[in-house]
Order: sequence, then C-alpha cells, then structure tokens
Amino acid sequence: MAREQLGVLNALDVAKTQWYHFTAIVIAGMGFFTDAYDLFCISLVTKLLGRIYYTDYDKDKPGTLPPNVAAAVNGVALCGTLAGQLFFGWLGDKLGRKKVYGITLILMVVCSLASGLSFGGTPEGTIATLCFFRFWLGFGIGGDYPLSATIMSEYANKKTRGAFIAAVFAMQGFGILAGGIVGLIVSSAFDHRFKTPPYSDSRRASLAPQADYIWRIILMFGALPAALTYYWRMKMPETARYTALVAKNAKQAAADMSKVLHVDLEAEEAKVRKLATEQSNSFGLFSKEFAKRHGLHLVGTTTTWFLLDIAFYSQNLFQKDIFSAINWIPKAAEMNAIHEVYRIARAQTLIALCSTVPGYWFTVFLIDYMGRFAIQLMGFFFMTVFMFALAIPYHHWTLKPNRIGFVVIYSLTFFFANFGPNATTFVVPAEIFPARLRSTCHGISAAAGKAGAIVGAFGFLYAAQSQDKTKTDAGYPPGIGVKNSLIALGVINFFGMLFTLLVPESKGKSLEELTGENEENDAETQDAGTARTVPV
Repeated sequence: MAREQLGVLNALDVAKTQWYHFTAIVIAGMGFFTDAYDLFCISLVTKLLGRIYYTDYDKDKPGTLPPNVAAAVNGVALCGTLAGQLFFGWLGDKLGRKKVYGITLILMVVCSLASGLSFGGTPEGTIATLCFFRFWLGFGIGGDYPLSATIMSEYANKKTRGAFIAAVFAMQGFGILAGGIVGLIVSSAFDHRFKTPPYSDSRRASLAPQADYIWRIILMFGALPAALTYYWRMKMPETARYTALVAKNAKQAAADMSKVLHVDLEAEEAKVRKLATEQSNSFGLFSKEFAKRHGLHLVGTTTTWFLLDIAFYSQNLFQKDIFSAINWIPKAAEMNAIHEVYRIARAQTLIALCSTVPGYWFTVFLIDYMGRFAIQLMGFFFMTVFMFALAIPYHHWTLKPNRIGFVVIYSLTFFFANFGPNATTFVVPAEIFPARLRSTCHGISAAAGKAGAIVGAFGFLYAAQSQDKTKTDAGYPPGIGVKNSLIALGVINFFGMLFTLLVPESKGKSLEELTGENEENDAETQDAGTARTVPV
C-alpha cells in the first residue's frame, strides 16, 4: 500500500514547467556539450597527428598513426570514462550529487588544457603525455553521465521528466556539432594564413610547422564551456530527493525546494524518519532484496546500453567509406596537412547537422508521448533493418551509381540510434532505481555502455579490415570484411530489441512509484518490483 508522498517530493512531481527546469537543463546540458566535444574532437585531429609525428618523406603517402597508437589515442578517453562512471556514480550516492558535480568539471577543464599542452622530446613521448591527460579527461567526463542524469530526474516533474533528461543528453549533439565548427574555423584560418602545397607536389612543404598548433587549440577549446558552467553548478542546491531520502534532512530539503519552486513547503521530519526505518528504503546494491526488485531492470539497462554502444561507436568506422564515396575527402596525398583537417571537420559537421542533432531532438519532443519503451524498441528495430539493408547487398552499394543510397541509409542508422536507444538508455536508469542507489546504478549502466563502445571502436576496427591481406589498412591484419561486420552489427541490434523487454516503462510515474520507496507494505512492494516490465 502506498503511503502519502512527502510534500516536498509531491511538489516537485506536480510542479508546472518553469524557469528553474530550463536552468537545470542548461547547467547539466553544458556538461554533456563539453563531454561530447572532448570525446569526439579527437577524431578531427588523428590524421594530423599522423602527419606531424609519423610521416616518412621517402614514401608516397603522408604518415598515419600506427594501429596501436591510433587505438590508444582514440580509446584512452573511453577507458577513463568507464572508470569515471563507476567511481563518480558511487560517490554521487555517498556524498551527494552537488558535492561531486564540481569535481568532474574541474577535472575536465584542467585535462582539456593539459591535453593541448602535451609535449615530449620524441613522437612517442608527446603521444604518451596526450594519452595520460586524455584518460583523466575521460575520467571527469564519466562522472557527468550518472550525476547529470540523476540531478535532472530528481529535479523534474513527472509529466515532462523524460523530455528534460533527454534534453540534457541531446546537448551531446550540439557538442559534436561544435567540435566540427571549431575544427572548421581553426583549420580554415591556418589554411588561409599558411599556404602550403599538397603532399604529392612537395612532401616536406605540405606540412606547415604551424600545423602543430591546430590540434592543440581544438583540444584546449573544450575547457571553455566547462569553465563557464562551474559557477552555476556550484549555485545549484542539492536535490530534494537526495537530501530527504538519503541524507534524511527534511528541513534542508524543504528549505532548498521552497527557494526553487517559490512556495512554502513544510519540513516533514517525522515522516522522513519513518521512511528511513522501512525495509524498502534500507537494502543495498548487493542484497537479495535488490536482486528481487531491480535485478532484471539492471540487467536490462546494462545490456541494452552495452549492445547499443557497440553498434553506435563502430558506425564511425564506416565514415571514411562515406566520405570518400561522395568525395567529401580526397586522398591524403592530394591535400596538405591543414586542408585535410578542414575537410574532415566539414564532413563531421554535415553529418551532425543532418542526422545526429535531429535524432536527439525527436526523442526530446516525443519521449513523454510515445514512452521510453516504444522509442527504444523502435530505434533498435530500424537500426537492425538498416544494418541488414546495407550488409546483404553490400556489393550493390559499392558501385558508383548507388553510393548516394548507401549514404542515405547510413545516415538513417544514425538518426534512429539517436531517436531511439542512444537517448533512452541514458534516461531510464535515472528513473527506475532507488534514490540512494540511483547514481550508482546509472554509473554501472553507463560503464557497460562504454565497455560496448570500446568493443565497437576497436574490435570492429580490426574486424572490418578486408579478408584479402593486400587490401588491409597499413599495419592491420586481415579481418572479416565490412559486409560481415555490418551483418554482425545487425545481429547485435536485434539482441538489443530482445533485452529491451527487461526495461520497464517509466512514463508519467513519480520516481517513488517506480522504485517502491513510498510503499508501506513490503509484500506489495516486492510485487511491484517484479511486475511486468513491458507496457500493457
């Protein structure tokens, strides 16, 4: 039997959308803007790093990063993110969301600047220094995932909670877009100032000494939005759900939310003390009680995020095929080093504008009407369909007259990833777990996703290599080929559909209804925890 909801929490659940909601979206969203910028801007400059540090002027092609170095440069931030999601997710439940929130930003500011200042006496030394700071940058980024999602879910009203959390996550799209725009501006300015010939015309002259500044400026720019957000994050009060349900301080929760909502709220200290003694509000993460109530839910959120990120991050592998198919990027030898950065940035900007950003915002506008379950299932379904549509007639798509069709279908897989599981896997773990474990469980789910990203970004980097050893990229062994890799990704998306069945629908319910924290009868709460997870 449900007991009467705490007044302060009920006030949050039924509050009309007002200015503080949008303030919270911007403050949390700017963190995600910075996260996406920092994670994805490295793809703009990896080819430039190869030219600067690994070019052999006796060869016909400019230098590229060796496979192990490319894996380290691209992947070390993902490893740091995974570690940060677990650590800061746990810390957010122990110390409070607000106390930890500032630490992640400080890490991101310091490590963004330090990444751009990476120096060394040898190419290996510079790359090693860069990787060191990129790891700790990723560690700070990892903390932003569980903390931003949890804070937004605990601030939002139940009617539009999904849209608010999805809007925070959608700032990723603008971060990716900003990375492309900053890359365009910086490379264009240098390209106009320092005129150099293509590599095929003059090998040494094609690399202007000033090109070394470009990658440093692009990486360091990520410190700016994080630094601008710090003051506002520190002004945010702790969420009432943490203060009341975890810290057991009813007076502080009422005082904080009275200021935010501009209403007078009563401090219900007796009710908070009674809630604290209930068995339903005391079990831990590794208890049998948690396994009964939320075990399948955690399996669902971790596996779907893991499977999604394998597919989502491995899609980046095929961008080089897309770019060359429609002549966005000529062969490396036909460009100078700076102009190559410009062409890559232009391509990333166009993809972000046409498919990445729109997909995120379709989710924001429709999630509280369609529901999380329907959007996630639909997204995985269409990703499966489009992967098989690319894979089965793969030879057909490689023919010149059909390449535009390949680009369209490829873009649709990005669109339905974002108008689908890429957004919902972030939203749901912030809603369905108890307040005292919410940040931890979101961190575990997000870390499973980053494990999938590592598999996708590097396992498939090798897998997608040609089966013919004479056609593989320099330094790579033969793989299973692009066609078989696409088939494997289609199968992975299909399994994402199946594991979505374990994830409950949370549309229109208060957080306490979903978690059973407001239940008086333990037996009924157990029933609620093991209830049917698919919407009826």
